[in-house]
Amino acid sequence: MLTKTDIEIVKSTAPLLEQGGSLITTHFYERMFKHNPEVKGIFNMSNQLTGRQRVALFEAILAYAQNLDNLAVLKQAVERIANKHASFYIQPAHYDIVGHHLIETFRELLPEQFTTDVENAWLKAYQVLAGVFINREEQIYSENEAQIGGWRGKRAFKLISKNAESQLVTSFVFEPVDLNPVADYLPGQYIGIEIDDARLANTEIRQYSLSDKANGKTYRISVKRELGEHPGQVSNYLHDNLNVGDLVDLYAPTGDFFFTDQQAPIALISAGVGLTPMQAMLENKHAIKYPHPVHYIHACENQAQHSFAERTETLCHHNNWHLSTWYRDDKSNTNNDIKHGFIDFSQESLPIENGHFYLCGPLQFMAFAKSELLGLGVAATRIHYEVFGPHANL
Repeated sequence: MLTKTDIEIVKSTAPLLEQGGSLITTHFYERMFKHNPEVKGIFNMSNQLTGRQRVALFEAILAYAQNLDNLAVLKQAVERIANKHASFYIQPAHYDIVGHHLIETFRELLPEQFTTDVENAWLKAYQVLAGVFINREEQIYSENEAQIGGWRGKRAFKLISKNAESQLVTSFVFEPVDLNPVADYLPGQYIGIEIDDARLANTEIRQYSLSDKANGKTYRISVKRELGEHPGQVSNYLHDNLNVGDLVDLYAPTGDFFFTDQQAPIALISAGVGLTPMQAMLENKHAIKYPHPVHYIHACENQAQHSFAERTETLCHHNNWHLSTWYRDDKSNTNNDIKHGFIDFSQESLPIENGHFYLCGPLQFMAFAKSELLGLGVAATRIHYEVFGPHANL
């Protein structure tokens, strides 16, 4: 059990962590992957190359050290991370590995400051944190397993449909090999997919938002081909190598970003492939005949990269919902629903006073959208968002 002295010692190391910054997490990951290469499969190596994973870990360690005496402020972050962990099927043994390399990293980089008292305090603090995650993740596994069509761990699925939605996004529909029902999910949640192929350096697990309403039989994800300096290993594999009839393993749906019925107007605001959870919400609202106003606002580069364009227009016009699309670099389209440039929220008809706002897209886009909405008077408690990749705050 953590004592007051333990808490004070751990909090006193926060300035050292800030000073060490990414050097600490870089050393940690290099050490862990060298001694325990088997865990590479549960870490997105593309995020390792870009540094996002290292930044996320550093911020998490620092926040924990600074708030050890008030863990309630970390509740939202813990819930988001625990759900992400569940999609990897993280087990207690993984925490033993991470804890060992974290302590050894402190010992190797801070030999003078990492005294016996500091080590003992951090060991106990880490065990407390690991226990929080282990208990919450076991709860998620048990709840998933208890559902109709639910399961624990991975389950074999077959790709039964593969369709291009736009220039960069393709939808994949999976059916369970056992042909038994699959668990329902909340619109906005994601699923973990495991790829084990000799063409990849490691077994890889990724999370992709479910892009359709739950039907109890199949799951649909819609994946953007990630290009650029660090091309997405799994996204490109799915586009180029996964064909109808191929098998993959899926982990049960999870995620803390989902539509919660507040009996109020909603605004679904996305950019790029961030529209995938919004598509699930839109399909769900159509199916249940949602009785409140729905505002659907999407931003993308151009018409060629506009996924689900026809389906979204059909749903919104059928239900008399507000539809607005912004193309950044395409001024050729004269459709009344199409605007040009970056989203100008002052031009949008929004439920400022009582609506709930759901955001998904690149971090910079969501930070911009949140700032604009707050400036217009939207309460922060009514702004909900999803971060693809490592945990981050706006």
